[in-house]
Amino acid sequence: MRSAHALAGVLGVSGVLHFATPRPYDSLVPRSLPGGPRTWTYLSGVAELAVAAAVAHPRTRRLGGLAAAGLFAAIFPANVKMAVDWRHASPARRAIAYGRLPLQVPLVLWGLRVASSATQNT
Repeated sequence: MRSAHALAGVLGVSGVLHFATPRPYDSLVPRSLPGGPRTWTYLSGVAELAVAAAVAHPRTRRLGGLAAAGLFAAIFPANVKMAVDWRHASPARRAIAYGRLPLQVPLVLWGLRVASSATQNT
C-alpha cells in the first residue's frame, strides 16, 4: 500500500505542477499533436490527477495502476522530444533529458506492480 500511496503522490504532484507551472510542459508537447501545447499540458495534468486519485483509492487501485503504466508509456514521446530538443544543450541539461528516457521503464513497472498488488490484496 505504501508503494501505491507514493505513486499517487508522484502523480498528484506532477498533475498539480502542470497547472501551477505549465510553460515547461508546453515545450515537451510533440508538434504533431493537434491543437495548442497548453491544451495538452492541461489534459495531461488532469489525467495525472485522475490516475493519482484512482491509485490512492483501494477500490480503484488496480485500474489506477494499469492507467499509471499506460500514462507513463503515453508520455514517452514527450521525453523523446525533450532529448531531441536538448541534444545541443549543456551537458547537465542533456543528462536530464537523456536520463528521462530509461526512467520511463521503472515508472511503467511501478504502475504494473501497484496494479498487481491490488489484485492480490482483494
